[in-house]
Amino acid sequence: MKYLLLHIVICLSFGFINTPKFVEEYHELSEKKEEQEYIQRYGQNNDVNVQAYVVSLKMKQAKYKLMPWSKLKVFNTGKKQLEELILIHPDNVHLRYVRLVIQENTPSFLGYKSSIKEDKRFLKKVLQKKDSISYLHSFIIENTSL
Repeated sequence: MKYLLLHIVICLSFGFINTPKFVEEYHELSEKKEEQEYIQRYGQNNDVNVQAYVVSLKMKQAKYKLMPWSKLKVFNTGKKQLEELILIHPDNVHLRYVRLVIQENTPSFLGYKSSIKEDKRFLKKVLQKKDSISYLHSFIIENTSL
């Protein structure tokens, strides 16, 4: 038992926490087809952590629409889903991370920048902890302005 605890402490200290497959796959996506396959693969998953990434990719699909109103409809549908998830799960790191990435990277004319400061404060606190989601720290630092 003593050695098991020591192993856990060492692993946590050095960041040997396994990154979930859905997080790794999300960050490796590079084209529309891969994004759509990800949505198909994980779209029915009820885990709120997984849904954070699925919804963000659904929002990104607006980029591939031709007509401006279609783009806006796809984006706003995803935005509504994401905001509803955050209302239900306000302390979910994956949701806050995804929303910050989206808000920092969307054009201002879409009017989706209102939670940047709030999410940055939340994620800064997360980065100060070593816990079960420490694997997400490098993604947060790499993909946001933190």
